[in-house]
Amino acid sequence: MLLRASFLLLLALAGASARAAEEDKPPAYEPREHYTKYEYRVPVRDGARLFTAVYLPKDQSRRYPLLMVRTPYGCGPYGVDRDGVRALAPSEDFLKAGYIFVCQDVRGRSLSEGEFIEMTPHRPVKKTPTDVDESSDTHDSVQWLLDRIPGHNGRVGLWGISYPGFYTAASIIDSHPAIKAASPQAPIADLFMGDDSYHGGAFMLAANFGFYTGFKPQQGPTPPPKQWPQFDWGTLDGYEFHLDHGNLDALSKRLAKDGGANPYFDVQLAHDRYDEFWQSRAITPHLKHIRAAVLTVGGWFDAEDLAGPLAIFRAIGRHSPATDNRLVMGPWVHGGWVGAPGRQLGRVQFQQPTAEQFQKEVLLPFFEQHLRGEPDAKAPRVAKATVFETGTNVWRRYDAWPPREAQPRTLYFAPGGKLSFTPPQPTGPEFDSWVSDPAKPVPYIGYASLGVPQEYMVSDQRFASTRPDVLTFRSDVLEEDVTLAGPVVARLFASTTGTDADWVVKLIDVYPPELEDEVAKKRKPRTEDVEPQDSPLGGYQQLVRGDPLRGRFRKGFEAPEAMVPGQVEELRVALQDINHSFRRGHRIMVQVQSSWFPLIDRNPQTFVPIRSARPEDFQAATQKLFRWAGQASGLEVKVLAAPPR
Repeated sequence: MLLRASFLLLLALAGASARAAEEDKPPAYEPREHYTKYEYRVPVRDGARLFTAVYLPKDQSRRYPLLMVRTPYGCGPYGVDRDGVRALAPSEDFLKAGYIFVCQDVRGRSLSEGEFIEMTPHRPVKKTPTDVDESSDTHDSVQWLLDRIPGHNGRVGLWGISYPGFYTAASIIDSHPAIKAASPQAPIADLFMGDDSYHGGAFMLAANFGFYTGFKPQQGPTPPPKQWPQFDWGTLDGYEFHLDHGNLDALSKRLAKDGGANPYFDVQLAHDRYDEFWQSRAITPHLKHIRAAVLTVGGWFDAEDLAGPLAIFRAIGRHSPATDNRLVMGPWVHGGWVGAPGRQLGRVQFQQPTAEQFQKEVLLPFFEQHLRGEPDAKAPRVAKATVFETGTNVWRRYDAWPPREAQPRTLYFAPGGKLSFTPPQPTGPEFDSWVSDPAKPVPYIGYASLGVPQEYMVSDQRFASTRPDVLTFRSDVLEEDVTLAGPVVARLFASTTGTDADWVVKLIDVYPPELEDEVAKKRKPRTEDVEPQDSPLGGYQQLVRGDPLRGRFRKGFEAPEAMVPGQVEELRVALQDINHSFRRGHRIMVQVQSSWFPLIDRNPQTFVPIRSARPEDFQAATQKLFRWAGQASGLEVKVLAAPPR
């Protein structure tokens, strides 16, 4: 009885302690207590009115900078009684710091007037009020806000992720002088050259078809739908769905059948080369005379816009060398630094809250520095390049990107499926070959999925390395870490028996076979049925980087040219930058293949218009990859010296 009484007393004391701790916790931050919402129709120079939501701090005892997002996806929820300020702040710390948050529907989308044009072409010369672009719309809107919104300090910042990242970059050209800082995040820079639409001249099929089932033209100012429109796939397997439809024209008709034709999708197919349509929409040639400080942000595992951040950072450095121009690349998927901790991606662990670190240590200090008007505002607080080194899982800070100390090396393909930094010997023509059959394209993931799962950027490639239509080269077990930092380009000497071919190159980190998964060590309760086997982490083949080159564009993306059957040609496949350390005990692997479906559309391997290719146009072809001294295929990389041990 005494023991029971003591136990009850302990329980009571524990409960009292828990209640006291709960009472001591600060109450959850509630933005409505601190901000009041207003809505405006802001006129710009051609008379169009752009819907703009403004959240003003209730405390008007001090002045605040404006932080603005411009978006084609809607500034909802609409109505002054409906709060949405959390979506406009990169993190809660921004809300607590105090900003005037602004969201604007870009012209022609949601409640804004005017005509919407995808990736609005920039107009360097504006002769009349009808010569408008994103720069002019932002300039006019900023001036209107400064004239009418109380409590501001005269400084404006811009930020946005993905498409809003493009609008951020486009808005700082010839910008209003009050715009002091901008952070384009996962921005689209050039839809054809490595962003959402085309990679290496190959159409990014799964991502674009999925996106354009919901993103469609609007008639006049109208609120966006409350939910993204649902598309009836008729299956749970995207590989099966796209293969069954045969060609791109058939997919366009399927969109029209299930929800009305989408000209945004059709125009992607119509412009299947780098013509004036795409060139006029590229923002990089116009990033000149940038006044604002710029912090461009991207993710190493962004399946949509990995190319954009790097292209914008480089373009500003090239065209506006005096601009305060900085880059952040973290271990993230598309927008993964907002609303997620950034600790892992699928099976790959980063072992720290990378998103929170970025928000607190980089992004907030950047805007605070440039928008508060502090005396030491000219002193940079953020490194030129703040990049996360995967593998070792550590943040690196460099005064340039790529790091100046990174040395160019080549990983050569060698006999017996070997991969080595040693150049091949001049022994005569040597090659590996495989048969590529468009009727049985190589999948890009080893499981069924609709759309593009974000995990694919680090997905296990063991399912592909055993296929006969995939060449696999691997290094010996590494005795020291090998760290690659900067661009990766595959230099291939290859031939095909067809008149066109895709050349897909993947760089892979092979984990030690004896590696144990911490999760797998935990005992699981037995059930009556046999449970599915989890893929072991030992021997995991992590995709680090991959991209295609469509053979018809091997000499340039403006004018496609048929390949000559049997003729050996030099091909260069750009894989985008990485900052990855292949750890001691791991192996480096490269896979080469001629399909990657349905991530990219099928190449019929005959030189015909691909969008309308007939069943008989899809033909099997034999591909050869040469690897001797005269035609030394390999991967051109930049290697950082290993840190002292």
